[in-house]
Amino acid sequence: MNVELTELVRGHLSAWQAGDAAAVAAAVASYSDPDTEGPLGGDALLAHAERVFARFAGLRIEVEHLVPAAEVVVVSWRLTADHRSAYLGMPATGGAVSVRGTDVVTASADGVQVVRTFDRLAVAEALGFEAAFTPGADGDREFGVSSRTPTGRTTPPGVLALTWLEIRDDAEAADVDLLSVEVVKSLRASQGFLGAATFDIGSRKYTLTAFDRPESVRSVHARPHQRAMRRFFKSGLCTRALTSIWAPTAIREYARCPECDAVVTMHGVEDGAARCDCGWAPEPEPLL
Repeated sequence: MNVELTELVRGHLSAWQAGDAAAVAAAVASYSDPDTEGPLGGDALLAHAERVFARFAGLRIEVEHLVPAAEVVVVSWRLTADHRSAYLGMPATGGAVSVRGTDVVTASADGVQVVRTFDRLAVAEALGFEAAFTPGADGDREFGVSSRTPTGRTTPPGVLALTWLEIRDDAEAADVDLLSVEVVKSLRASQGFLGAATFDIGSRKYTLTAFDRPESVRSVHARPHQRAMRRFFKSGLCTRALTSIWAPTAIREYARCPECDAVVTMHGVEDGAARCDCGWAPEPEPLL
């Protein structure tokens, strides 16, 4: 049993427990985890530890098993912390996260090396997020994720608003997401608001919003939207932005009958008047 290495392991864990980034960096020669993209040491490890403590406050590590051997120590642990800053594009939730992981610690003439493993999907799930896997850009296409905020109103839209913001990194993406949530919440109180869809593609965050008539677009200029605009023009948020208003020239909707599989044309008729020959009548659906 390598008593000296075991004590070094305990010192390293204590540095994490104390939230002391300098002590974390001083305790080992190299360290890696799923967020480092390779081993780090010195100032690079110090910067990484500072980011971890900024994202997850009050970090606590409970050692479940510590298995020492002649040249290696394996530690399994449970980490709990409070989510305080964006992580992997997830905005700060303020909630607690708990995840299990493992440290494999070895020593050589160069010093102590730590390889930490944990499940980032488990972290996301603990924060209330579901994983969504997208292909990487292939030169012709970029991929992303989307969300929908329906109101249940089936009025045909008289105008669509399309905006997008160009983001720099995950932290800025999370910031924009929070602003977007506040803007959409404020719009839900407007009678002319019909729904919104957001989608992230590459480094752009798009929002498509539907209104019943052009005059209703004024509701977008509520305080949350004004705050977002100030962040762009005055505080350096994002690198580019586009806003635009579009008037639909045609809206066509069809529904397939679940009884006879026939296609029913819904546009150009009064609500509830569209009906299949077999008698089935599709319910109107909102555009977004």
